[in-house]
Amino acid sequence: MRMLRRILGLGALLVAPTLFADVQIGPRPYYLIDDMEEGWLKSTLDSCRDMPMEKSDFSIGHRGAALQFPEHTRESYVAAARMGAGIIECDVTFTKDRQLVCRHSQCDLHTTTDILAHPELAAKCTQPFSPAEFDENGNRTKAASAVCCTSDITLNEFKSLCGKMDASNPDALTVDEYMGGTANYRTDLYATCGTVMTHRESIALISSLGAKFTPELKEPSVTMPFQGDYTQQAYAQQMIDEYKSLGVRPERVFAQSFNLDDVLFWIAADPAFGRQAVYLDGRDSDASFDPSKPATWSPSMQQLADRGVKYIAPPTWMLVTLDGDGKIVPSVYAGQAKSAGLGIITWTLERSGLLKDGGGYYYQSITDAIDNDGDMYELLDVLTWDVGIDGIFSDWPATVTYYANCMGL
Repeated sequence: MRMLRRILGLGALLVAPTLFADVQIGPRPYYLIDDMEEGWLKSTLDSCRDMPMEKSDFSIGHRGAALQFPEHTRESYVAAARMGAGIIECDVTFTKDRQLVCRHSQCDLHTTTDILAHPELAAKCTQPFSPAEFDENGNRTKAASAVCCTSDITLNEFKSLCGKMDASNPDALTVDEYMGGTANYRTDLYATCGTVMTHRESIALISSLGAKFTPELKEPSVTMPFQGDYTQQAYAQQMIDEYKSLGVRPERVFAQSFNLDDVLFWIAADPAFGRQAVYLDGRDSDASFDPSKPATWSPSMQQLADRGVKYIAPPTWMLVTLDGDGKIVPSVYAGQAKSAGLGIITWTLERSGLLKDGGGYYYQSITDAIDNDGDMYELLDVLTWDVGIDGIFSDWPATVTYYANCMGL
């Protein structure tokens, strides 16, 4: 059955890759292949070293190429496209003057931009910078902190910022120290004033790069309706309207939200765009939710399908588990989603650190089966052929692009 799936291909989202002359894989896929244990999968991937690479919709740029480029910047999006991402994400939130911009969170400017280095803008932050405090023995008693939101500033003020790697230093005594803290598996090499983007600018750029769109409507950090009359539905519709105003065809847009009500709103209010809206499943943050026990899921997979949801997108770990022999296999969650006829998109490859250290959040259900970065391809292979995902977000799209081309997706 597994080999038959390889021959026949995957679901509707996996269209034939379109030739993209500038696809550049770089050294990372080969590094991961060299790090794999000997076997059929390593030999197969190794055999594709010299084949030309094309972009693929299976490869989704998570905030662009956030492993090394400041997320949601022009530079990050261009890097993702050059690595063959057929779909690129802009997380959408709004400014004080209700303009849509690309940020992972409404209130992350203090870690993803240089706003704190602009005193006149830092003064407008919801929570100004506060340095760390230490006791007489040098133990930290209070972490350095700040909270700066897009809704604190206007669009023009937002556009004056530089994007940086998403990080902060909890031991910081100064703003300069606080803006450091980049994780050791990332780099500041390209964090030289990333160009922040409005949502409309991202649409124009991603379109020019020949890719499709997966905008995520972020949960507001401010009380809605904002400023008294800006409702959640107005916000959700504004995001879709920007694609319409720029003439983007609905089938090129995979609107996402962790808020099921947003997805259901798009399905009802704008079916052309709503028919492929993606429900991002973050229910694992609920202590009562267990991905191995369907009775703890509300709504169920079938209830989601009955309400018109076509795609569900959980984190990778919820789709896999280990069998009695320690082999990575599909989870109950994955089986239920497929039984209900839901397409599956998952997140995020290459996001949570080194696999030799356990891999972190995204690998928590299979920790005992991974011990090196090459195991990333073992997981991807199970997700592709056994789970049957339709696409996967990655912080470094070249890794997925290489796999998609080698496997003929």
